[in-house]
Amino acid sequence: MAHIEPFRALRYDPIRVALADVATQPYDKITSQMQERYYGLSPFNLVRIILGKRCPEDGADDNVYTRAAAHFREWRHEGVLVEDSAPSLYRYTQQFTLPGGGSPAERCGFIALGKLEDYSAGVVFRHEQTLAKPKADRLDLLRATRAHFGQIFMLYSDPSAEIERALVSEAAPVISVHDEYGVLHQVWKISDPTRIALIQDQMRDRKLIIADGHHRYETALRYRYERGGAPEGPRLAPFELAMMTFVNMDNPGLLILPTHRVVHGLPGFAMDSLSRRASDFFSVEEVDPGIDYRRAQAILRQAARSGTAFVAVGAERVFLLSRPKASPEVFSGLSLRQQSLDVVQLHRCVLERALGISESAISGEQHVGYIRDIGEAMAQVRDGRAQVAFLMNPVRIDEVRNIAFAGEVLPQKSTDFYPKLLSGLTIYALE
Repeated sequence: MAHIEPFRALRYDPIRVALADVATQPYDKITSQMQERYYGLSPFNLVRIILGKRCPEDGADDNVYTRAAAHFREWRHEGVLVEDSAPSLYRYTQQFTLPGGGSPAERCGFIALGKLEDYSAGVVFRHEQTLAKPKADRLDLLRATRAHFGQIFMLYSDPSAEIERALVSEAAPVISVHDEYGVLHQVWKISDPTRIALIQDQMRDRKLIIADGHHRYETALRYRYERGGAPEGPRLAPFELAMMTFVNMDNPGLLILPTHRVVHGLPGFAMDSLSRRASDFFSVEEVDPGIDYRRAQAILRQAARSGTAFVAVGAERVFLLSRPKASPEVFSGLSLRQQSLDVVQLHRCVLERALGISESAISGEQHVGYIRDIGEAMAQVRDGRAQVAFLMNPVRIDEVRNIAFAGEVLPQKSTDFYPKLLSGLTIYALE
């Protein structure tokens, strides 16, 4: 069962700092340019803790992790970060429009502490593989600071939306801030023990899927093991819990964007060769080479009604690949659930076989890049930075759910939940 708890969050004092100057995108979405901008916004910007600058002279006693811990201690001591007076849950909404335009939307959830569960317990499920290097980095940060600064993004199912209704508050939000993408983030504090107990009870029978934050979740599990597991007693130890945002996967505001693939640096690449080789696996239809991203999106949506489809954009030629016809041996080792995914079809049939890019090269991001913005993916081809862009439809939430609950995983960069959870809204200190 899913075990959640209220907590006394550390939050930035709005009298001392403007939240827009100190909150950040999740650490793994911060580019070097964003890091520089965050550093310039405020001496208290959270980037100094979650993704500080490394120095050539760093050593055991002075490094990015020791500096993060020092900042955290100082900000607490100086009152820049203040602990809430009562254990609370935090209703969290995000109002946004789709990148590139579209109708306004809202995603609703709540921030709480969630019990760390081994995957084998059948409570928390993953949908992505993790990498050793990012986990080692996050573990060093957790050891040094003994705090969680960003929320792990968790999905639960509640078709009747009972939990969302229980979270609604008539009070004014305690946080209201726009991020650099124009997303409005608002947070309400829920401290009433009766309401908290009701939400805890409603969450008790839910299974959870990690949407974003796999590396941080597994890091928190590792840290729990390092601290000796669960001590005896009726209450969980602080290190047995992590800060999470829980979102109803049945809510229409839950949006998954596609992550398009761009290919570069392949010797002897030619679009006519791609078309010929891809025809072994798909029906291939030539498309107007002058299409823009809106027309490409429309073609993808229309073709998706019949199943898997991609648009392959070259510098001078464009092809629609649809109606898969690959033989079963192409998908050796994969379940039927995985075989039906567009991203699996693209990787196994096109990237690996039609283009000859090995699975290890794809995992290492050799010759293959990943881009959310469809216009940027097409631009990279047309200005010569890439050889071909494969434009995709997004993975559906029911596909994520079925794969995760079956104990399977999707290929890397299959899902892009939008918008991201802002880091620095609430902080969970273990001590």
